[in-house]
Amino acid sequence: MKITDIEAIHLRVEDPNIGLFDGSYDNCVIVVHTDDGVTGLGETESMAPAVQAIINGPSAHSHARALKEVLIGCDPSNPTELWHRMYEATDYVGRRGIVLHAIGGIDLALWDLRGKITGKPVHALLGGAKRDRLPAYGTIYPIERTPDGVKRQVEAGRKLNLRAFKLCADPWWMEDLSLTATLLQAAREEAGHEAKIIVDAALSYRTAEEGLRLIPLLIEAGIWFLEAPLPLDDVEGHARMAGRGIAIGVGDLGLTHVREFIEMMDHGGADICQPDISEVGGFTGILQVAEAAAQRGKRVIPHGYKTNIEIAANLHFLAAQSDEEILEYSLSRSPLRWETTRERFPVESDGCVRVPQQPGLGVTLDPETVSRYRWAIS
Repeated sequence: MKITDIEAIHLRVEDPNIGLFDGSYDNCVIVVHTDDGVTGLGETESMAPAVQAIINGPSAHSHARALKEVLIGCDPSNPTELWHRMYEATDYVGRRGIVLHAIGGIDLALWDLRGKITGKPVHALLGGAKRDRLPAYGTIYPIERTPDGVKRQVEAGRKLNLRAFKLCADPWWMEDLSLTATLLQAAREEAGHEAKIIVDAALSYRTAEEGLRLIPLLIEAGIWFLEAPLPLDDVEGHARMAGRGIAIGVGDLGLTHVREFIEMMDHGGADICQPDISEVGGFTGILQVAEAAAQRGKRVIPHGYKTNIEIAANLHFLAAQSDEEILEYSLSRSPLRWETTRERFPVESDGCVRVPQQPGLGVTLDPETVSRYRWAIS
């Protein structure tokens, strides 16, 4: 079997919410084709036109090659080998950032393809599932500005059987800390005393000193951990925020390489690594992060705010890990979040989501959705 083509499909929903910090309205779906007609499916959290250029080329020179050129004619049965081939072929322009996004989307598709070739779900290829269901938390963004509004948002998640939640902050949280504290308490009241609640600062704080003002409010509301508090280059600022009574999670909004996570763990005081599996180089990349975290006694709770393709990928990864962690379950209103695949992943009555058992990722594209939202440059 040989790779014959790689598609990078730009899907986009023209909606007022597209201006929010919500990648669910604009997506890049990756399809790897073979001469046997078997295809692999992936996606990446990135700028689709840039990923298309990185994949389609043309190449600049031997260390700045188009990824399609690197892979056409290759046997797809060893995704890890092909990952290193792509990484080395782009080391002049890549190694970090958007090239890793492109490699990540392709890597997901290659693991999906390998699973279909072998007749096994991806988690079986990662060492075997330790569990067939995973607890999930619902990500709420944007958050309402009134206690009743926040309660309605949490209640909507509870109606989907979710028992844990993530509240995404905005810069306006710092304008009135009294209001922010009231909103956090409203979420706690609606979610219940035992519910896990995460706060995603979404890089809202420019300095550690600014971010530290929020810590007492988070502790009072019983927040589980604080995600993405500062610009990712501010390693020293993360270190100043660490050890203040609440765990710090990093990486979901821009770290793309295991070395960056190591720096944050070793020098930034990060407690939890939150790689986006599509941005960090797919399964091959996130396994490197997981190994580094395990060596340091740190946790890995992946980011997942895209479509059911990424939901499926995270389910396979988490199912194969030694310790149970929680699945991010986006509650975005974008139709791409829910309709990109034929398959759905409902949250069951106990707050858990079932791990796919079909070969590969266990998801297929919905052709009607692709047709409706496929973006064509005029």
